Amino acid sequence: MKKLYFLAVTLLSLMLSSCGKGGQGELVGAYNRKFKNTAIPLGMVYVPGGRNLLGMTDEDITFYQGKQSKMVSMSPFFMDQTEITNAEYRQFVNWVRDSVAITKGNIDDYFIKPKANAAAGPAKFKNIDWKKVGNGSNLWRNKKPDVQTKLKTMYVNDNLSSFTQGKNDKDLDIKLLRYAFVEKNLDRAVENAGVAERQRIDDYDIYTDSPTPGKINEFPSIMVYPDTLVWRKDYTYDYNDPMVEGYFNHPSYDKYPVVGVTWDQSRAFSNWRTQFYENVARQRKLPANSRLKYDLPTESEFEYAARGGRTQTKYPWGGPYIMNAKGCLQANFKVGRGNYADDGALYTVEAKAYLPNDYGLYNMAGNVAEWTLNSYNTSLPEDRNPIFRKGTRKTVKGGSWKDIGFFLQNSVAQYEYQNVPRSYIGFRCVSHYPGNRLM
Repeated sequence: MKKLYFLAVTLLSLMLSSCGKGGQGELVGAYNRKFKNTAIPLGMVYVPGGRNLLGMTDEDITFYQGKQSKMVSMSPFFMDQTEITNAEYRQFVNWVRDSVAITKGNIDDYFIKPKANAAAGPAKFKNIDWKKVGNGSNLWRNKKPDVQTKLKTMYVNDNLSSFTQGKNDKDLDIKLLRYAFVEKNLDRAVENAGVAERQRIDDYDIYTDSPTPGKINEFPSIMVYPDTLVWRKDYTYDYNDPMVEGYFNHPSYDKYPVVGVTWDQSRAFSNWRTQFYENVARQRKLPANSRLKYDLPTESEFEYAARGGRTQTKYPWGGPYIMNAKGCLQANFKVGRGNYADDGALYTVEAKAYLPNDYGLYNMAGNVAEWTLNSYNTSLPEDRNPIFRKGTRKTVKGGSWKDIGFFLQNSVAQYEYQNVPRSYIGFRCVSHYPGNRLM
């Protein structure tokens, strides 16, 4: 009797489970785990998808010969409210500083200890315990003699201190602050699709401290510290020494946009920001792709967002004039010949200065020009999420504190080489929204 009862329960369970998991030969789908897809990333705004006229929207009386007006459709995305600030970029620099110090010095105190029941043998990778590292103060204030000895490898090793009574003993060697990462190159993946001897690693761009000579997809790791000397390099006859010494590290400039970063550095920051979020998402048991990767905006995304949903507008604030009805300037730029001060600042201003546009984005014109993902091109190759990738001349948009009002127009673009930092170029990030609209 007991055997018959057990058999009946077993058969009933199998029937119920088969009905609930696509039994009876019906297609029910294999769905991903559901999670809330409506959260807007901190410090970003949602830019809805849609269509707009991009390109020149006014008479080309200056013979600028920019992009002709064209109707373009765009997918929705999140965009940083402001340019990336010195404080935000410094978080990236400090993370690289701490990780290099720990791995280069092999400081065991800050690695995750293997579990007691782990398999015997040397670990393939040693992971840093960032809870112990914190914001870095725990590491750099560690008084243990062996830790202090290992940290000395991070300091500049020269004889300057012998002339300054030891004041420069702990000057960080910024050349050591390099970010190594791996990123899939979809263009290369398309090219390699039909190659018989193709390996998966061939589809990736690998930024490493020791690139293999002759390997087309291996590149030197990226130095992350901003070039603070751009304030002197760009303007030889300006007395910009205070900006060189204080702009990136003085607390007064924490909320100002970071400058002196190349296109490559801004993309390295975007990669780090993606990995930084994904690590936290895993700890919270969210899908790894719960938020799509961070990157620079394309030129079209930047212009589409700058217009704030308005059509054929000259500037991000919507009007045809740089002054509002009260006679106040609406951006940070060069007002006239030698007149940099009337807008409230000689150089940059805080990233949230002036009023935002209709999407809630600050300083989409003026303050600092911004890197985009595009290579420079004077045409719109497609009418749906267009981008042009080939070339080392990268498009910068928005105009800056040193530009005249013409360059603040939504449709105007300039270019700079991707490895050249400037005192007037910064950046902001986007993250594409996985869907049609934010509910």
